[in-house]
Parts: sequence; structure tokens; C-alpha cells
Amino acid sequence: MLDIPRIKAISLDLDDTLWPIWPTIERAEKVLHDWLVENAPMTAAMFSSPSALREIRAYMSDNRPDLKHDLSALRRESIRLALYRAGENPLMAEKAFEVFFAERQRVELFEDVRPALAFLAGRFPLVSVSNGNADLERVGLAPFFRAAITAREFGVGKPDPRIFHAAAGALDLLPQDMLHVGDDATLDALGALNAGMQAAWVNRSDAMWPHEVEPQLSVGDLTQLCDLLR
Repeated sequence: MLDIPRIKAISLDLDDTLWPIWPTIERAEKVLHDWLVENAPMTAAMFSSPSALREIRAYMSDNRPDLKHDLSALRRESIRLALYRAGENPLMAEKAFEVFFAERQRVELFEDVRPALAFLAGRFPLVSVSNGNADLERVGLAPFFRAAITAREFGVGKPDPRIFHAAAGALDLLPQDMLHVGDDATLDALGALNAGMQAAWVNRSDAMWPHEVEPQLSVGDLTQLCDLLR
């Protein structure tokens, strides 16, 4: 059971908790491909091959382990490698990535999100905790949050307890003062529990909980969470 009096602040995951991520990524990749067709057609042809893309991503993962928590850098350097292999100007990688990244920030929020954030932010300090590369300013949700913790900037991603502890520290609180809210059973809910936080699993797809230790709360959307905290 959720211990509501203990909650002094809330940390929130972003991708697939506040918006569906794969439609966003697919749209951003389409915009990137269209840009490459106009500006780097040989690279665009390479990006049209799923096997070539898999090979480039595997190469980057194997050869740049320093970038494993920085999805932006991985994407940018993968584009740079593709440009180089296609015999086109690798310096175009910066512009190509920005085309992708700008579209990646054009998320479509779940219907419950904006009213829920308004409610929660009016009662608790909020901090985002994300392994992804969404930018709260560009997404338009920064006014709801006191802080944003990303794996890219922190150097460690969920479910490592340290990133959850960093979220608590950003608000000058202890982990036990926090409720973490997220969609991923392992990265978010179990990760938060192991970090000493309470956890609310946002289960929009009615999935089965996969672990032995259960979170304090499971909800179908953020409206249900807000109803419990009123």
C-alpha cells in the first residue's frame, strides 16, 4: 500500500509514461530520412537498409561504450559513421542529428498527462528521471518540474539506484521521501524500490507484473494516481 504521508516529492519517467515513444521515434526517423534523401542520398540509401542500420548500431555499441547512456551522441555518431561509409561529408552529421532531434521533441502527450502534471506539481515538487534524450523545455513541460535528471548527463541510467538518489538529492530529500512514477516494471518500478523509494507502476497496457517484489501502487494512468493523492 502507498504510504501517502511519507511522500514529499515525486519523480517521473518521461518516455512511455507521459507520451508514447515509438510513434515519436518513427516520425523523427522519417524526417531524418527525408532530409538525407535531399542532402546525402547515398547515406539515405544506407539508412533504408535494416541490416546496415543494425550493423552500424552494433558497431557503435561495441566501439563507443562511453556513449551507452547518451542516446543523442549514439544517434549523432551513427549518422556520422553512415555518412563516412557512404562517401559523403561526415560534418553533415550535426545538422542531420538536429533535424532528427527537433522532431523527436514533438511528442503527443497521453490525454491524462497535462491535467495530472498540473495537479501533482501543485502539491509536490516534481523531478524527471529519464534514460532517454527528451528535453523538457522543448517538449513544453519544464514549468511543471523543479529538476531533470538524465542518464546522459549523470552518466548512469535506471535501474541503477544512483540515478534515483540523484533525483532525491536534486530536491534536498532522501530516497524514502520520494514516490517514483514510471511505466517500465524493471527500470522504473523495481529500480525505484531498490533505491529505497516508493514506486507507482503506470501500466497502460494491462500487463502482468513480472517481478517477485511488487510496487506500492499500480495504476492504469496518471488520473488514477491523482485520485489517490487528493
